[in-house]
Amino acid sequence: MTVLAIDKPRGRPWWRELWIQVLIAMAAGIALGIASPEAGAKMQPLGDAFIKAIRMLIAPIIFCTVVHGIAHMADMARVGRVAVKAIVYFEIMTTIALIIGLIAINLLKPGVGMNIDPAVGFVMCAAPIGAFGAIAFTVGKFGVGSLASLGKLLGGFYLTCVVFIVVALGPVARLCGFSLLKLIRYIWEELLICIATTSSETVLPRMLTKLEKAGCEKSVVGLVIPTGYSFNLDGTCLYLAAASVFLAQATNTPFGLAEQIELLLILLVTSKGAAGIAGAAFVVLAATLSATGTIPVTSVALVLGIHRLMSQGLTPTNLIGNAVATIAIAKWEGALDGERLRRVLDGEEQVAAAI
Repeated sequence: MTVLAIDKPRGRPWWRELWIQVLIAMAAGIALGIASPEAGAKMQPLGDAFIKAIRMLIAPIIFCTVVHGIAHMADMARVGRVAVKAIVYFEIMTTIALIIGLIAINLLKPGVGMNIDPAVGFVMCAAPIGAFGAIAFTVGKFGVGSLASLGKLLGGFYLTCVVFIVVALGPVARLCGFSLLKLIRYIWEELLICIATTSSETVLPRMLTKLEKAGCEKSVVGLVIPTGYSFNLDGTCLYLAAASVFLAQATNTPFGLAEQIELLLILLVTSKGAAGIAGAAFVVLAATLSATGTIPVTSVALVLGIHRLMSQGLTPTNLIGNAVATIAIAKWEGALDGERLRRVLDGEEQVAAAI
């Protein structure tokens, strides 16, 4: 057996990174909206064009990611009980994430008072242009105060992610006999990669290796992790719930308890199409608003400018959720070496990629 270290991917020049370009575009849009509100408001067509391109991608992305999940579910027939446990666990945690997200956004109410006119309209390679147009239009037409609402949404979302990890995932970890904080420390490098790329797929091979080396049986890891990437996206569920209600608040769309229950049921389905690729959550958000039929789809422009920053909260939450799910299901299936897990999480064993 040959033991190889896991090489870090070489980075491109900083100025070629999409997220850097989006941040620069946002700054330029804010500056234009403040300096010349009329000119900023005229940037609306740039955001409109981006949203139209995104809509073209909704159907194929959801189709491909759901098929990807179903393809892995074919393996579940060979592991019997693991299939049932994984599906039940995923649905329970998804529901909890959606409920926590809805409660948090209703308590914080970051979109209340924005009074956005739904007649505000707004291919990820065009994201900087779209972000520029969306931010410039928002600031130019609705004033600098709109940035405070977006900041409140962003801060509230990060807080909601932390609450979910502590309140929902923490008890699962304790029940299974391991420390959630130590697990986070163990996959810290993978979490940083997720934050930098806003995609959890970039660390899929590393997670398979690490969880197997931490004592989970290979068959369980190979089943739960890939399936969880399409069906157990806790952070994405928090994002979809929070962003949807925020947009309802911002556009003064009546959205009471009945509508939010309907939203929860819709999200239980649409969230399954948000794979761990960059930008997918934004696409599914647009699809979800289309399905509700009440919140204007064009209002997604309001969160376009901060989507990247919200993704830096949802992707690591997804990764932690899938790591906990894998260990938990392995534990309940009797497919976990508890002593090895303890040694690895305590740092007593150094884990490398084995081939």
